Amino acid sequence: MTWSVRAFGYATAMNKPSTRKIVLGLGISLDGYIARLNGAVDFLFMPKDYSMAPFFATVDTAVFGRKTLDVALQMGGGGAFSGSSMANYVFSRSKPAVERDGLVFVNQSPAAFVRQLRKKPGKDIWLMGGGELARDFLKADLVDELYLGIVPVLLGEGIPLFPSGFPQRNFALVENKTYSKGLIALRYKRKK
Repeated sequence: MTWSVRAFGYATAMNKPSTRKIVLGLGISLDGYIARLNGAVDFLFMPKDYSMAPFFATVDTAVFGRKTLDVALQMGGGGAFSGSSMANYVFSRSKPAVERDGLVFVNQSPAAFVRQLRKKPGKDIWLMGGGELARDFLKADLVDELYLGIVPVLLGEGIPLFPSGFPQRNFALVENKTYSKGLIALRYKRKK
């Protein structure tokens, strides 16, 4: 799913159900935007010396918002969900809680959803966007790790990864990697 967000350079072993982590993984601009105001992510890139395969080996579930889904569908990513080995959950206030075309629509609170999801066996859970959903997960203190791929561009305006409205959350730097074309991958772990 390289169509709208990117997670960078991450590797762990498969986790037990009780330790499934929520990993907020996205590509962002230097000034903290995940997309342009119109939802375009044309500024994101993946250099040749980077592979998302190690990250994808650690997750089996993707969680994203309906607006992120809409952008993916506009970019032609709709067929990627049917038959996918990854469970795909879409938070939506406007769509009913149903399963269709490889997507499960969710309209419950993030805390209740994560409580149920963590009871199921599996790998880590990729929280992939967007900013409003990230804010809701941060409000409920559900984000265990941040995985940010920072591309060397200042957009000046756009859709922020961290819109205001959640309490302070502290993280510790776990990993810092530099790739060609100026891309930096940062991994942080939640300090509680």
